[in-house]
Amino acid sequence: MSTPEHVGEPVADDGLLTPARSSPSPAPSRPADDDGSRTVPALSPGSQTWQAAAEAPRGAVTAGIAAATQVREEGTGLGRLAATVERLRGEIRAAQAAADGRALIELAKGVLIERLQCGPAVAAQQLAALADESGVSQLELAADIVNQAAHDHVTDVANDFVQRTNGETSAAEDSTSVGVRLRTAESGALAAGDTQAVAESLLEHALTPLGANAVAVWTAGSDASLTLAGHAGFPTDEAGRWRYVPPGVSTLARQALAERQAVRVASWSAAGLPSIGWAQNPSGGRVALPAGTGGRVHGILEICWPGPLEPQPPQIVRQIEALAELCAHTLEGRPGAAASPRGHSWTTRPDLSELVDLAEGLYDPALVLVPFLEPDGQLADFRIHHANSHFVDPAGRSRSAVNGALLLEAYPMAVGGSELFEKIERVYATGEPFRAQRMTLTALVDQVPLASVADISVSRHGSSVLLIWRVEDETARLASLLQHAQRLGRIGGFEENVATGEITWNDQLFDLYGRTPNTSPVPLEELTAHAHPDDAVTIGRFLRAVLHHRRPASAAFRLQRPDGVTRHIRVIAEPVLDADHRMLAVRGAYQDISAQHWTEVALAATRDQLAHTEQQAAERNRMTLQLQHAIMPPAQAPLDSPGLQIAVRYRPAESESMVGGDWYDAVVLPSKKIMLCVGDVAGHGIEAATSMVVLRNAMRGLAVTGAGPGQLLSWLNTVAHYLTEHVTATAVCGLYDPEQHTLRWARAGHLPPVLIRGQKATTLRTVSGILLGALSETTYEEEELQMEPGDTLLMYTDGLVERRDQSVQDSLAQLLTNARIPTTTLEQRLDGLLTHSKSDTDDDTCLIGVQVL
Repeated sequence: MSTPEHVGEPVADDGLLTPARSSPSPAPSRPADDDGSRTVPALSPGSQTWQAAAEAPRGAVTAGIAAATQVREEGTGLGRLAATVERLRGEIRAAQAAADGRALIELAKGVLIERLQCGPAVAAQQLAALADESGVSQLELAADIVNQAAHDHVTDVANDFVQRTNGETSAAEDSTSVGVRLRTAESGALAAGDTQAVAESLLEHALTPLGANAVAVWTAGSDASLTLAGHAGFPTDEAGRWRYVPPGVSTLARQALAERQAVRVASWSAAGLPSIGWAQNPSGGRVALPAGTGGRVHGILEICWPGPLEPQPPQIVRQIEALAELCAHTLEGRPGAAASPRGHSWTTRPDLSELVDLAEGLYDPALVLVPFLEPDGQLADFRIHHANSHFVDPAGRSRSAVNGALLLEAYPMAVGGSELFEKIERVYATGEPFRAQRMTLTALVDQVPLASVADISVSRHGSSVLLIWRVEDETARLASLLQHAQRLGRIGGFEENVATGEITWNDQLFDLYGRTPNTSPVPLEELTAHAHPDDAVTIGRFLRAVLHHRRPASAAFRLQRPDGVTRHIRVIAEPVLDADHRMLAVRGAYQDISAQHWTEVALAATRDQLAHTEQQAAERNRMTLQLQHAIMPPAQAPLDSPGLQIAVRYRPAESESMVGGDWYDAVVLPSKKIMLCVGDVAGHGIEAATSMVVLRNAMRGLAVTGAGPGQLLSWLNTVAHYLTEHVTATAVCGLYDPEQHTLRWARAGHLPPVLIRGQKATTLRTVSGILLGALSETTYEEEELQMEPGDTLLMYTDGLVERRDQSVQDSLAQLLTNARIPTTTLEQRLDGLLTHSKSDTDDDTCLIGVQVL
């Protein structure tokens, strides 16, 4: 790339730059670029460097022709031909850079002509002399002169850069190049014939020194679409795929347009949004900036870097913003782009006249707004250019009082809670229309805020904005509310004129009848013909009440529609009478109650089924309770055993549906030993009760064999495993020898017995033994206890101690505490334990007490 610093020092001659040691020669026309899309402006003669730059295309073409002839003659050297073409392209780019630099010098000469009131030749001589005295090139001096004369954003960027780098020689040189680069890019953009050439100039002169490798210039359409107006650094096929982005497609440029501020992303993974060139360089960083003037965004400048984008210093950020402003002025001058008027302008353009005609054709209040700009070009307000004939001011002002006023002066509350002004400003900037329903608008009426609800529509037309609103009328709102209520309730209204026979139906009633609105409504007298035959009597009573007795009435019937569908309908009507009680009309409503009818039918069926189920469950529970009480009564007569007192208690569950499988047994065996058993079958109901009967009777039958408690439980486990259907249970079994005062006992997963001796109550050692029915074969450990006179032994089921919010150990500790309470009899002790039991599982409970006398 040729840089502006390569340009030589021109000498003035008749207002043209002429070479110091050569005669003038005609300037050749600028050849086409490699894609044929741009031409190079003619170069005036200058120094030898300028002359070489100007004559490079002509000499290059001659050399290219000679090289091609040589290849054609030799039949070889295709690589040399490609090198020649590449050299030609490089010389063309050098010529383009020279032309852009010369344009900047011509701008500086124009400034000197205006300041010194001299001719072009004198201005050229003065520029050359000043450059020699300052020791800088004419291009750098030209950039400084234009900066001083312009006082624009580019000047501010250059001055800011100089101030930040003051005192550093290399940095100062860079600061000078900033102004040169930006002014050169500006000159190239002004001399370019289209936005494509602008993008190429920006990349070549201003962005490549910043490390960027590609740039895209997007134009924003009135429908919020994006069009690729210019690009540089992207493949041609990639640019073709991105030539148009429809509205609603989320891209990086669209985000910058919507937010109206710069969007910076470090890489594609950080952005997560598609954009041009991401596939070729997914790790590169990007910056997308709105390019706008006067509060209106004309397009987006998107700059790409080859690697991840690091945080940029403020001076680089300001340079990029200056380039975006340059693009905005370029896009503003494109065909079809409407210029933003200054604040003091008050003209009527053709497109504005068409917008005024459009506003006059509306039946809603409308305002035509034009932007009002500050002297520096910033949007300050909107001027009300026209208020249409349907305009009604909330404050009671006339149209003439509002026309020509600024929006914020006429309606200062527009910047309040409704954010109406911000919405209008956004529409003007982006071109994307805004519509809202039931938006609250506030106006000042005699310094009193007056709020109203309205539907708002804001759209941009050229450089103007059309604001339309429709204040919500109370009658219309109630009518809309009624319509929605009828739709939700499936209600159709009607009115039938008795004198003329005219019948009026709303759309919902046509839908209920399954008829189209262009068919004739059904008179009340013909209602029977459209109903189920079984409902004729009901409809007859309804019609007599309304038409003959002239009183309101209602009826429910089955409507048979033309499409074969039967709907359950409720009709209610009332007569409309005059002052003499003559009937004028009948009005009323139909309501589709099919869903309610079938719900009632299903509810009735569910009630019947539930009542039947409850009856069956009650009968089942009653039989289960009778079976359990027949086998185990709540209290049992004392056993005839000398030296031993036995008492039992059974407490059924509070709920009959919770009747379980708890059981107990105390019987004197033929050997005079006493068998004591307590067990609990898993589950509730009739299955648990019948399983309990099986195990209890099996234990009694096995006990007559004289086997010990461990063997009895082992046999009972076999019964539970093989002779029942998947029954599991816990049990504790003991054999008391009255002569030896000993108790041999074993347990099958059951809670251990409790021994009360004196004032102490403890649980017996927990011997090993798995619950019944879990395994086909198992053994149970036995333990022998030597009992003393006065000792009391308790056997119980878990219904006595179990709680949902406590562990088993805590529940057993509470049982031991209650067992230590002294009592006079064993019966009182058992009753006290049941009374003080804190079990909350609503399970049945068995309790056996044995006291040695």
